Amino acid sequence: MRRSRAIQPQPGDDAERAAARGRAGRFSPSPATMQSAQRDEEEPTAEVGHNVRMRKVLIAAVGAAVAIVVAIVGAVAVDFGTSIYAEYRLSRAVREAADLGSDPFVAILGFPFIPQAMRDHYDELEIKANTVGHPMVDKATLEATMHSIGLADSSWLIRPDAKLPVGKLESRIIIDSVHLGRYMGITDLMVEAPPEETNDATGGTTESGISGSRGLVFTGTPKSAHFDKRVSVSVDLSIDGADKTTLVFTPTRVLTGPDTANQTVPDDKRAAVLNAFSKRLPDQKLPFGVAPTSQGARGSDVIIEGITEGVTITLDAFRQS
Repeated sequence: MRRSRAIQPQPGDDAERAAARGRAGRFSPSPATMQSAQRDEEEPTAEVGHNVRMRKVLIAAVGAAVAIVVAIVGAVAVDFGTSIYAEYRLSRAVREAADLGSDPFVAILGFPFIPQAMRDHYDELEIKANTVGHPMVDKATLEATMHSIGLADSSWLIRPDAKLPVGKLESRIIIDSVHLGRYMGITDLMVEAPPEETNDATGGTTESGISGSRGLVFTGTPKSAHFDKRVSVSVDLSIDGADKTTLVFTPTRVLTGPDTANQTVPDDKRAAVLNAFSKRLPDQKLPFGVAPTSQGARGSDVIIEGITEGVTITLDAFRQS
């Protein structure tokens, strides 16, 4: 029977184990190193959490801003749509009441519109009817501008039979050069404001841009004077008649030089040429029966204007003849 032989440690074993423990000790992290590593792992996690919270705040802020913008745009759209409907109803009411052939242009001015309607008061409105059948000149444009309009006895949707108190009323008849020229027998007539007039910011001497009444430039061919060349004549405008409804054209002299036809007229023809530009235009009744206060030119149109304050009007009076 064989006895087992015990393994005896070799002389170099202890040295190798000690070396191995030393190597393991060099690569094992210390407690401080482990805490630092843990902090490094925790810091990115905290930064990510902060970014998420900031993103949520920004999204909420953008959402609120978008909601506010949408609400404002919606309110403006509702206000605009309401004003358009009110203008449409007023246009139809004027057409019906004044017996017009088509719907006139109507503008209710001032923003916002709904607060005006709620307090039964419009700040300003305009009515303009083009190519209206008119005595003597066949067609003319009727125009009215109203300021401070009371709606207490009416409605924000103005009816054809409404009575409207108006703080200030501007009323105009506008006759273009074509229709005025036909009436005067000068088919190529062109009308211009006085050349020497100092215009204000609106382009004329009145708030609505109408020139003065003296020294207007009328240019055309006065065939009735047996003169076949275009001439320019200085013309004064005035209102005459017991009812102040006749527009008078008074020629004063033949014009030559820049911005005119620059055509001289022989002495023996001058009186006849001037007489061709002399006319009286009756039955020019302003909308709502306002008395004329000025007359002049705007562009190539002749305009009669009347301004009054503190009146009550009805829509059927927009067209007087």
